[in-house]
Amino acid sequence: MKGGMAMTARRLRASLKGWGGVGAMALALVVTAVFALLSLPLNSAHGDGSTGTGGQGVALGIQAKATACTDPQDRSPAPSADEGGKTIAAIKQRGYLSVGVDQNSYRWGYRDPNNTAKSSDLEGFDIDLAHEIAKEILDDPSAVRFHAIPTNQRIPAIKSGQVDLVVRTMTITCTRLKEVAFSAPYFLTGQQVLAPKTSDITGYDKSLAGKRICSAAGSTAHDRLSADKKAGTLASSTDITTTVPNQLDCLVRLQLGQVDAVVTDGALAASQAAQDPTVELKGKTFTDDYYGVAMKLGTEDLVRRVNQVLVDYRKSGGWQASYTKWLSATLKADSPSATPPTAHYK
Repeated sequence: MKGGMAMTARRLRASLKGWGGVGAMALALVVTAVFALLSLPLNSAHGDGSTGTGGQGVALGIQAKATACTDPQDRSPAPSADEGGKTIAAIKQRGYLSVGVDQNSYRWGYRDPNNTAKSSDLEGFDIDLAHEIAKEILDDPSAVRFHAIPTNQRIPAIKSGQVDLVVRTMTITCTRLKEVAFSAPYFLTGQQVLAPKTSDITGYDKSLAGKRICSAAGSTAHDRLSADKKAGTLASSTDITTTVPNQLDCLVRLQLGQVDAVVTDGALAASQAAQDPTVELKGKTFTDDYYGVAMKLGTEDLVRRVNQVLVDYRKSGGWQASYTKWLSATLKADSPSATPPTAHYK
């Protein structure tokens, strides 16, 4: 093969004499390099896969492109009831789960001022799930210490070790998978627009032109708004500069007239509409978002165990009972969110 390459190069140089020395030689080198690449053994067992020499390195380069992140909700490891991992062992030795939650999201994680008997207790759909995880791992649903954290501090709280996991309406995304691990999805929702009933806004469309939009910093809503503004699919006159630490703060801004609309998860928006009868959901959801339990990278034993909890929670009817109790009144029984999403594992 090497002799054939040399002969090809000589013939090419001879045929290019009238082109000028530098240009001819450059073209000859390019063609020679192409032949060299084509001659690489695609299945060589001797390439180290790191230098790009040998077939194994080329194959890895192709594989890297093929494994680009898609369907992030399907990238969690398979469930397991094994509790022999070091992360779970540390939790058991401590005696409680440390869980990051919301305390301001109606029917998700909040304190009900009308419940005088348990006015200090957190309640809601996410709170029920946190208790279920504690029950299965520690045999005690009350073995939980809740930490109320704002939207933009969910990932820092996990990475710093402040909490073992976050159960806080947190959407699984490819970007977040680089920083934290996620369970399989436990809830399906989508981004939606919330605005006053009297507003002329009709949804996530051209009616947002010239409007002031609020979103939570670090949320998927803010990421989508920013991306669409940059891509030009959102009107250039739409003002998306108003961000807040917690998505509920957007409702306050809306009530004060400081913004014209809120973009957030439809499930959260429905709960906010239930709190304030002067606002309503505008248009349909325009994304498919899956909530997952977030944990620290490298804690696969805990991730697998939480995935098993989710399997058991669905089978036992616990998930459905929690949905009926907390969310059915705002999302309705025929909502796509009314049944748990099907889990697929990597």
